[in-house]
Amino acid sequence: MAASEDRMAKGAGRRCCPGISRRSFLVDTGMGFTGLALGAMLLRDGVARAAPLGGLAAAGPAAAPPPEPRARSVIWIFLCGGVSHLESFDPKPALNRYAGKSIDETPYKGALDPKKLQENLFDVNPAHGGRKVIFPLQAGFKKYGQSGLEISDWFSEVAECADELAIVRSLWTVHNDHGTQLTWHTGRHPREGPFPTIGSWVSYGLGTLNGNLPEYVVLGEPTGDCCGGAWTHGAGYLGPEYSGVRLKVDPANPLPFISPAGGSVPLEEQAAQFSLLGKLNQLAGIDYPDDQALRARIKSYELAFNMQAAVPETVAIDRESEATRKLYGLDRDPTRSFGQLCLAARRLVERGVRFVQLFHGGGGGGAWDAHSGIKKNHGELAAQVDRPIAGLLKDLKARGLLESTVMVCGTEFGRTPGAEGDGRDHHPHGFSAWLAGGGIRGGMTHGATDELGFHAIEDRHYVTDIHATVLKLLGLDPRSLEIPGRKRLDMDKGEPIEEIIA
Repeated sequence: MAASEDRMAKGAGRRCCPGISRRSFLVDTGMGFTGLALGAMLLRDGVARAAPLGGLAAAGPAAAPPPEPRARSVIWIFLCGGVSHLESFDPKPALNRYAGKSIDETPYKGALDPKKLQENLFDVNPAHGGRKVIFPLQAGFKKYGQSGLEISDWFSEVAECADELAIVRSLWTVHNDHGTQLTWHTGRHPREGPFPTIGSWVSYGLGTLNGNLPEYVVLGEPTGDCCGGAWTHGAGYLGPEYSGVRLKVDPANPLPFISPAGGSVPLEEQAAQFSLLGKLNQLAGIDYPDDQALRARIKSYELAFNMQAAVPETVAIDRESEATRKLYGLDRDPTRSFGQLCLAARRLVERGVRFVQLFHGGGGGGAWDAHSGIKKNHGELAAQVDRPIAGLLKDLKARGLLESTVMVCGTEFGRTPGAEGDGRDHHPHGFSAWLAGGGIRGGMTHGATDELGFHAIEDRHYVTDIHATVLKLLGLDPRSLEIPGRKRLDMDKGEPIEEIIA
């Protein structure tokens, strides 16, 4: 009897029909495919992720309602290499007063306290830091707008939009080398490897507004492999379907990687091929629902075909008026390249893309890495981006899109107050970024560094506070963006910077 019961117990754990799964049976009976399709659409559009799993909510306190969305899209501009906060959005006249003196000889020698220098940093590169001889400002600055924000002459055209900007002057990060380009996008120390980027969290949390375009688009040359590479626009454990999709802004040949070779495949035949591939992958997906690579492949087949028509139209910036093209600097050699990216970014959010990530100066450690000749380096690079970014701000506002689009402009760290020859070294202790649009309170600064621009001393913010602010403006709670088995750490989540939210 006991042996018989034991055999029955073992048999109860086995499927009665080992050749067919429950999901396959539901499909064959005509029930499952509709449910699967509906579930996929709800998941894609963020609806399924808005509700807790059945039974879990009752075990704990009632979940707080999500924040009211103030925006629907993000344009995330990243200047690779470490822009000097001192000659951009946090000018410090004290550097001119004490130029040529060691910091030890000034009233600010406390900035070199070893305990303060090691605060929040770990696994650092010892080759960076220790620059004590104060280097004067390499660009002038003045007050702009009714708000009177002090901004460097190198960014005089962005400064014309001062009353739209919220400048955060009290950022800090965890590392002193260019791997913090990855940290800016993921919140993690670069040694920890790939984690979901802010763009992938937005894609995961909200889904698409336009089924013919990716939710998350990457423009420009990204960070070099030395400093994060594809991880700076990847999705980490969320899976490849939430990674950024790189597009090339080339009006003559915008999407060569999914165009039929030589036009040899008729459109009708290609549509049939994509349809068949999609059906085969969806059927496979029924039996392998947790295969992230498979889900991403299914999505890529469907999206790739739709993109062939949508993307060329989206990047057809030659259709814009001459006035608009001049606004972005497309009539000038220095500004044309980045101006095209900024204009394409506007066209993308206009068509419902959730997150557009623009890189400038990518590859290697980044073009903005001015260890020497900072006046020439930053002067030339600022001249490439100043008009296009200002044009984007003005164009979004004129079209009524700025109120629904959050703009963020940042970099991985600042530059040292102390000299490195005629340049500045890496500086993780205090630096700046700015935000605009989409519920941001314009015409203000928040936080502060000390008088030399060395340490963030007032309303200090780790970079994920920027993330949390953006997520809140989109109607997402960063503390609810979790998947089973992958709880985010407090530092990853960040806290919204309430003071800059209107």
